Amino acid sequence: RERERERETIMDSSIWATVSSFTTYFLSLLAFLIFLEQVSYLKKKNSIPGPSLVIPIIGNAISLVRNPTNFWDLQSALANSSHLGISANYISGRFIIFIRSTDLSHKIFANVRPDAFHLVGHPFGKKLFGDHNLIYMMGQDHKDLRRRIAPNFTPRALSTYTTLQQKIILKHLIMWDRMSSSSLEPIALRLLCRDMNLETSQTVFIGPYLTNEARERFNRDYNLFNVGLMKLPIDLPGFAFREARLGVKRLVETLGVCAEESKMKMKAGNKQTCLIDFWMQETVRELAAVEDSGEPEPPHTGSIKIGGHLFDFLFAAQDASTSSLLWAVTLLDSHPDVLTKVREEVAGIWSPESDTLITAEQLNEMKYTEAVTREVVRFRAPATLVPHIAGEDFPLTETYTIPKGTIVFPSVFESSFQGFPEPDRFDPDRFMEERQEDRVFKKDFLAFGAGAHQCVGQRYALNHLVLFIAMFTSLLDFKRHRTDGCDDISYVPTICPKDDCKVYLSRRCARYPSFS
Repeated sequence: RERERERETIMDSSIWATVSSFTTYFLSLLAFLIFLEQVSYLKKKNSIPGPSLVIPIIGNAISLVRNPTNFWDLQSALANSSHLGISANYISGRFIIFIRSTDLSHKIFANVRPDAFHLVGHPFGKKLFGDHNLIYMMGQDHKDLRRRIAPNFTPRALSTYTTLQQKIILKHLIMWDRMSSSSLEPIALRLLCRDMNLETSQTVFIGPYLTNEARERFNRDYNLFNVGLMKLPIDLPGFAFREARLGVKRLVETLGVCAEESKMKMKAGNKQTCLIDFWMQETVRELAAVEDSGEPEPPHTGSIKIGGHLFDFLFAAQDASTSSLLWAVTLLDSHPDVLTKVREEVAGIWSPESDTLITAEQLNEMKYTEAVTREVVRFRAPATLVPHIAGEDFPLTETYTIPKGTIVFPSVFESSFQGFPEPDRFDPDRFMEERQEDRVFKKDFLAFGAGAHQCVGQRYALNHLVLFIAMFTSLLDFKRHRTDGCDDISYVPTICPKDDCKVYLSRRCARYPSFS
């Protein structure tokens, strides 16, 4: 028995010695890898401002997710302290560069190509959006697709969209008025604007091809996508990022079905009623031409691929537009002189009691209201950052080279406060014909991007905001529920007022218009 005990004791000691030895080696290896990670970060960072040490593997991802406003404000302050106008950080194993300088941002936008920068739209966008996304394309393929998209934004097409936009805006404004009238508390506009914009985007882009049941599923999946945008990129079951990725897949499939139905309708010679119809009319003609000649199907004409591009449009139109609508309400409330001028201009052009839609010609006459729209977009650029990945080492300046694999964040928000006289002042007159600051300081107005990937639908976006401001200010009286910090910036993922834009509403016009 004693010998058995001795053997057991020896075995136990041997096991513990092995475990202890393995643990020591493992911890040593882990410490060595952490050391290498820190050395790699510091080498990439070089002398530019940024944290001296970072948390292993995750870096500062937690602080970014918890409080993105503070995170980016800090990066901006660090960049401002540098003569280069850039700063560094480390997020989820990726080295990042924040660019405050307008000139350097233009340098990034002008070098989107395979051997320089790849636009990604989101730090982990390829996983989330899929490879189909328009923003990942470059070169001739990208030019060809933009050429195919061009018919979607002709004056005739835009005129069709303004009819749809106004009917949906009116429907939601009436609903908001009823909600506010039935409550003593202010109503928060963020989710209400989001829902209005989602219905607008669905109706304008895919019109009658989405059934009520499909719309409900679509809204659920889009909400999953929106939530996943702001979460850590953990692609495992049960995590928001995985749910978002799967939601995008279902959304693209649904939009692909809509594209196929539109093709059939356009092939039968029916009238265009929404964006996908204008797109598919040209596509059907092209497919018919190659079918007669026996050539292979042209690129970007398959329904699933088109569904992917439609999702890109929806994403671009949805959150950025919601942000701008909220800031328009906020800034008009805090600048009553601007609000008065908007109301006077609109009243001289259109009356709610006329029961007629605002025409394309009337929309073009609203010069001051459009100037307000442009100033809202400048003052609070909705998509503040435009992420790119460095495909190769890139000499950004004479003294700093961006390492391959770096995620680069040009800040269009920071550019909006450079160049312009008194940039911190909300001043729509800067965009009027007398001053023409949109031309004089064109390089600093980057809210719609620059270069080959400049927003193809910016005229549609501006029209939507002008229509909303014209109708909102004419139909409703509104007052912000002001509290400390209510106008501070919050990322959701585009920027909006911290309190979600809480307001009191009441009807201003004698009666609401009746659009037939």
